Amino acid sequence: MEEVIRQPDKAERFVQTIIRHCATNTGFAARLRRADNPDTEYHSWELLVKLGINLDKDWERLPCALIAAAVARAQLSSDGSAGLGRALRSCFSEDEQGSLRLRRLLACERLDELCRVLRPMLRLIESKHTQPLCYGRLLGELMSFAYRAQRVKLGWAQDFYLQKQEGLACEEQEG
Repeated sequence: MEEVIRQPDKAERFVQTIIRHCATNTGFAARLRRADNPDTEYHSWELLVKLGINLDKDWERLPCALIAAAVARAQLSSDGSAGLGRALRSCFSEDEQGSLRLRRLLACERLDELCRVLRPMLRLIESKHTQPLCYGRLLGELMSFAYRAQRVKLGWAQDFYLQKQEGLACEEQEG
């Protein structure tokens, strides 16, 4: 049987391109890091346009600017594999702290609000660096948030609480 090789989608290609360019061009990375602040985001617009991002579409510009800044700041050699829920959960030893952060994300109704709330959480995940985040997957989720918000939120919650559930099942078997 032949193995099917999945081609990366637009979000994954975007992240791979950012990683590749940041590794070789510090000026490129510095301009993208400015996208992390709404007041200096315009410094990254030229690069975002060159990467195929339509600045007129907030559903595309806001997530791409956020993720580009996070990737540039993280100085990655490759994209991670953890979903947002799992990466967030790995940052906390106490369940309650992580749950509070997740609930704040799940309460977001608009993409601009979500990007604003997510910005410091990405910094937290980067600083803890226990679970390397899959930025390509996260970008795809953010870009689809406008029309699939409930499904995106359900995925994050499932990813966050699934590890907790697996831990509980192991404890029950031992007892």
